[in-house]
Amino acid sequence: MSADATFDEDGRYVAVTDGFTVRVKPVYLPRQSDPAAGRYVWAYEITIENRSDTTAQLISRYWRITDGNGRVEEVEGPGVVGEQPVLNPGESHSYASGCPLPTPSGIMAGHYEMVSAEGEPFRIEVPAFSLDLPDGGRALN
Repeated sequence: MSADATFDEDGRYVAVTDGFTVRVKPVYLPRQSDPAAGRYVWAYEITIENRSDTTAQLISRYWRITDGNGRVEEVEGPGVVGEQPVLNPGESHSYASGCPLPTPSGIMAGHYEMVSAEGEPFRIEVPAFSLDLPDGGRALN
């Protein structure tokens, strides 16, 4: 399996794994954040596009979240936001979620466990994406 992470013309983080494209757009949420209390919150929108010739279902997700102090939290579970979408060739699925951190920056990376219509399991990568304050610039910590 090969995955390449880049940015698209809209500034979204992009990874392509075997014909599946994952695009991520993180956004800092100042109204839900409280920097004085060490709480910084981001939303992120993800779009998964099936550009392969394989129908597949997203079964589970895995996240590795690293805050600005290097503390790591791993999160895994079924589906995404309560759904296990089936993606036919040419289809896409979008969803939004969020992530609180105790620091003003961090990074998220992960993958989705998929199963083809033939029952074959495989993994597609989510690009590593940076969670940075809007005036802090964008970097992969």
